[in-house]
Amino acid sequence: MSDDHGAPRPHVPVLLREVLAALMPDGHAPERVIDGTAGAGGHSRALLDAGVGGLLAFDVDPTAIRLAGERLRPDLDSGRAHLVHDSYVHMADHLDALGWGDGVDAVLLDVGASSMHFDQPERGFSFLREGPLDMRFDPTSGRPPASDIVNHWSHAELADLLREYGEEPEAGRYARAILEARPLDTTTALAAVIKAASRPPRGRPITIHPATRTFQALRIAVNDELGTIERALPVALECLRAGGRLAVISFHSLEDRIVKHTFKDWAEDIKSPPGMVLPEKDARVRLVTKKPVEASPDEVTINPRARSAKLRVVEKL
Repeated sequence: MSDDHGAPRPHVPVLLREVLAALMPDGHAPERVIDGTAGAGGHSRALLDAGVGGLLAFDVDPTAIRLAGERLRPDLDSGRAHLVHDSYVHMADHLDALGWGDGVDAVLLDVGASSMHFDQPERGFSFLREGPLDMRFDPTSGRPPASDIVNHWSHAELADLLREYGEEPEAGRYARAILEARPLDTTTALAAVIKAASRPPRGRPITIHPATRTFQALRIAVNDELGTIERALPVALECLRAGGRLAVISFHSLEDRIVKHTFKDWAEDIKSPPGMVLPEKDARVRLVTKKPVEASPDEVTINPRARSAKLRVVEKL
């Protein structure tokens, strides 16, 4: 998704129609909305166009901040929209400054990497084009790049990483291949090592590049993606006013599992039966989506990235 000169095109916001329906169930735009991942500004732009009173958008990626700033410029200038270079984990810290201390009516989190990251070879997210082994959402953050993990972690550490974050069945084999080949400094070099060490699955066709899960695992570790989601969900719930909705779009099973179990726990109402002493808790949310909402075939045709997207929504009680 880049033009002939290699410049990234803004990614298409996934599940846009479904997100708008989830956050505006009665057809009326909420007064205040947080967009936790501004990206290129697609969801934010659509929410503002739908009549949202005020929008606060975050992103840790400086490139996303620039692109979203261009797309949201009229509303940023008018003070209707606000764009912050920060993680959505810190969303609560910014509410008082806007006079939103009593909360917001909707929070949208579009977690993980975007197509915009994969479109820029110099960011190191894609194994299809050569670039440095970086993979940081925020290159200015001071966090170590992927090359630090690839070239300095032990075999056991690498194998555990690929197994846990990549769900890679060949984790030990690939970790050994990496150790034997390093130092590795580019995406294509790492991908070639993994491909050379791979074995065709028995009785099954090869459906993905052998390096796919390795790159996923490295990206998740570099950006602490799962830890970020775990910390951000309770913050988002606290930012919501009663009746407000939290919508989360995830793109792989590890992310979705965290969201699913967190929402299920929040929705559980436990009362101790007569004569028994059990830990009690009141439900904090209502599950709006019992099962995740997925992209329609038409959307997947237009935007293949939407194929793996899952939307889960809760409403604060």
